[in-house]
Amino acid sequence: MKGAPARGRFLFMISQTTLLGAAGEHYVMSQLLLRGLIAALAPQGVPNLDIVVSDIDGRRQLGIQVKSRLKKGSDGGWHMGAKHEDIQSPTLFYCFVDFGDVSVDHPVTYILPSAKVAEVVRESHRAWLSRPGQHGQARNDSKLRRLVPDYRYAYAPDPPLYASGWLDPYREAWHLLAPQ
Repeated sequence: MKGAPARGRFLFMISQTTLLGAAGEHYVMSQLLLRGLIAALAPQGVPNLDIVVSDIDGRRQLGIQVKSRLKKGSDGGWHMGAKHEDIQSPTLFYCFVDFGDVSVDHPVTYILPSAKVAEVVRESHRAWLSRPGQHGQARNDSKLRRLVPDYRYAYAPDPPLYASGWLDPYREAWHLLAPQ
């Protein structure tokens, strides 16, 4: 077709982050549908949630925010923002999807209530700010936060509240989203 963008050029215009986010959302939706829940993508631009969920009878509705990652970076975590310290609702959950190395790993999903995410992100960031930087300097605050599987190092309060294993109870915890 004359004037149509070349396939490679088109793919270049779509960021890898956008594709990874979409993959995570669709993966979570497929898991919810397989478990008998009604799930649909929220409209583009809806703040704080990516998927709307209902049980089959419409008695319980939930919102889910999905965070996805590949096997990159040293801390094994997900990007978060300062706003996540304050987002709490009994009907809002996060699904943290770890695709790992997509050529060999199966995805792993951690399902956490929003209140737990807010607590962890808030406390870990507060602890990070209270410790000196690599060269002894005071750290500068920013909007960036991290949710990681092991906070024993740079992000940890003393003693570490969220050391290795703290995420284990949330691994594949799809039951948290089931009708109650």
